[in-house]
Amino acid sequence: MTQGVITIEATATVRQAAQLMRDKRTSSIVVERHDDGDEFGMVVVTDIAGEVLGKDLSPDRVNVYEIMSKPVLTLPADMNVVYAVRLLVKFKLTRALVVDHDRNPLGIVTLRDMVLRTLEDGEETD
Repeated sequence: MTQGVITIEATATVRQAAQLMRDKRTSSIVVERHDDGDEFGMVVVTDIAGEVLGKDLSPDRVNVYEIMSKPVLTLPADMNVVYAVRLLVKFKLTRALVVDHDRNPLGIVTLRDMVLRTLEDGEETD
């Protein structure tokens, strides 16, 4: 898991999101919730490529909420890695947001990292 979640407001522009990604050297950022009853969103580089650049839209005129994925699959921090991998595969996702018991974001986990770590550690599968 990559610890320390990088977040952005839903009303930020795509240019601001891209700048944040560049500054933090990441390909995904979490979109903040409006309140405790709301769900997190996520923007990844491929969203920007497909929904903004690929459609020849101005990154200064498109807001993050227009291109984000929401809701984002969240995984409890204590979930077994094998089950987390199964969930991502089932939903054809490459990453998920890891949260604590109060639904506070802790980090992002990628399918790639989980698979490689599981095989490296020799963890048993059910």
